[in-house]
Amino acid sequence: MTSPAIKAERLQQRLEAFSHIGATPAGGVNRQALSPEDREARRLLAELAQARGFQVFQDAMANLFIRRSGRDDSLPPLLIGSHLDSQPTGGRFDGALGTLSAFEVLEALEDARLETPGPIEVVAWTNEEGSRFAPGVMGSMAFAGAADPAQWQSLAGSDGASFSGELAATLAALPEAALRPLGTPLSGYIELHIEQGPSLEKEGLAIGVVTGVQGTRWLKVTVTGEAGHAGTTPLPYRRDPMVAAVGMMHQLQASVMPSDADARLTVGRIATIPGSVNAIPKAVTFSLDLRHPLAARLDAIEGEVRTICRVEGEKQGCSVEISMAFDMPPGVFAPGMIDTIEAAAGRLSLPSKKMVSGAFHDALFLARVAPTAMIFVPCRDGISHNEAEHVEPASIRDGARLLLEATIAVADILAKGA
Repeated sequence: MTSPAIKAERLQQRLEAFSHIGATPAGGVNRQALSPEDREARRLLAELAQARGFQVFQDAMANLFIRRSGRDDSLPPLLIGSHLDSQPTGGRFDGALGTLSAFEVLEALEDARLETPGPIEVVAWTNEEGSRFAPGVMGSMAFAGAADPAQWQSLAGSDGASFSGELAATLAALPEAALRPLGTPLSGYIELHIEQGPSLEKEGLAIGVVTGVQGTRWLKVTVTGEAGHAGTTPLPYRRDPMVAAVGMMHQLQASVMPSDADARLTVGRIATIPGSVNAIPKAVTFSLDLRHPLAARLDAIEGEVRTICRVEGEKQGCSVEISMAFDMPPGVFAPGMIDTIEAAAGRLSLPSKKMVSGAFHDALFLARVAPTAMIFVPCRDGISHNEAEHVEPASIRDGARLLLEATIAVADILAKGA
């Protein structure tokens, strides 16, 4: 038996092969969840798995599992992986890097004939991105019991497709994948992902050891004034909701992020009623995306938002209504898993830092049911959800090497605690 080792060239070839599935002219991928392209990628992964003698399973949410047996197959598996779906004009590494690096780990273990204490499984989660069917992270959310899949059955996609129909077609496309219950027990979960931000590259670090995921809260702010003629209504007689909304946005941008380096505030959508070029709007609606690693601070930021919006609305004689559109609490990963990954990076001489994920990932929900951690590798200029997304071959190799080292270490630790 030899020591298991990542074959970087094989992994690069796998990434190249998958990048052709849903390839866009600008070098990215359009492989949206439950689409024919998504099914083709799942098919290729299943075929690669069967060629190595691994077992293939899927559950009712079409989460795809590749299993390599261990010494004691009755133990709950250690799960490693990510997702294969993409944004409409996404990059070739977001999700796919984590899934294919996890598969490379299985291949490296098989090449070396290393017997792990329990089974190791690769997972490709369904609809992490949420670009075709909302919300995102459907597969992991349902797996962890954080949502009832029945609520999504009547959904229509951005292209008008039926969620239930496309889910059924995706399940039927892999008849050789045995169906198993949703939410089977796990011993742990590790997810490798590109950072989707610039910090690792800017600091010259190979690895981010992720300690958790910041909370996300989406608010819908509706400011109601009085519609009027743009040319005949003087300033003293205006109750202009646009002026109020602009004042709110200005005050929030000047306050929230400048006073807290960990806070994020984004206005992504603005709409007016009636939306005429020569009319004072009756109402303005805008979205607010709030993020912070600490739940208490997220509450405080929301309180600040509500106060600023009320004050700015009153200045213009407008009423303000704020409703919650989405609320995802912060997630904290298992300290023992974090320490094990950090130690593994040290053994491989990979410079690293602990960091919080600014985007949410499937690991956020897995942390609710099993010890969980994430590994980040740098991406060029921090660009992601973009056809220009790029990860250097050295970073791909480093991430896969660390995932292998961490998988072996975590599997041993979890088996001893079983």
